[in-house]
Amino acid sequence: MNGFEALIGSAPAFEALIRSTQMVAATDVTALITGETGTGKELMAQAIHVESHRSDRVFTPINCAALPEDLAESELFGHRRGAFSGATHDHLGRLRASEGGTVFLDEVNELSPAIQAKLLRFLESGECQSVGETYTHHCNVRIIAATNCDLHQWVEERRFRRDLYYRLHVVPLSIPPLRERKEDIPLLLEHFSSTFSQQYKLASPQFSKAALSILNSYYWPGNIRELRNLCERIVVLLPGKMIEPQNLPFEIQGKDFSVTTTEAPIITLPENGLALDQVEIELIHQAITRAQGNRSKAARLLGISRDTLCYRMQKHAIDT
Repeated sequence: MNGFEALIGSAPAFEALIRSTQMVAATDVTALITGETGTGKELMAQAIHVESHRSDRVFTPINCAALPEDLAESELFGHRRGAFSGATHDHLGRLRASEGGTVFLDEVNELSPAIQAKLLRFLESGECQSVGETYTHHCNVRIIAATNCDLHQWVEERRFRRDLYYRLHVVPLSIPPLRERKEDIPLLLEHFSSTFSQQYKLASPQFSKAALSILNSYYWPGNIRELRNLCERIVVLLPGKMIEPQNLPFEIQGKDFSVTTTEAPIITLPENGLALDQVEIELIHQAITRAQGNRSKAARLLGISRDTLCYRMQKHAIDT
């Protein structure tokens, strides 16, 4: 199985993303993966590594938010014995320990300004200086970074270095949230149900049309991770059963879908229908105009990330 077979989906936007990711994997270019929590950023980084010429070397995932602030530099770049209190031995650091491989920096926005500066130097020259040493080592490591925030907005707010942002943002890969690729929900349900059925040696459940309708209507704030957890729960608790709406968790059932809402819809579908792409194009134009050309602000008006907005503008050839 190749690395990309783990990325399940046939939605047009997702397939376009996979094609871009395959091209990225064939090179050593630095990539920045963006997407909401639970969309599969680490899985995508792993796929890039597996399909790259570095696949026989180590893949090192690092959660930057979990690095202790006072030890982050040592963890990434290493330290020399005696460099600080508690440094009882030399420490190579995760970057040098990953020589020839790939380092995945998840939640890269959480790095302190000092570490950002040192990471920028590493990206530009490959130089890695351990804490307490006066000389540098050259390290051959590919960096893939990821974030669930609007990193461009962080730059504008001076919360993230502009030069580092552009060094990481060589190739942006924006993973759409599950609610924007709902045609993939049946595929993902089948995949995860089958996976957990084999893992636990239980019969795989089936989903009724009514249950699928509710799952398609759900907002999925936890994205694919939430759907994966749902499948594991259902396989364990209801093996081999036909899943009906009442078998779904309360938060997914939400309201009674059999009751017609009296709230006025935000958009009314004309009797003769409409072209959905044209509606999206018009809304993007309106948001850009209202935001006076500021894409970050326009993205917030539309309830999407800046990278998603840029992707959709490119998709529709919108140039402002």
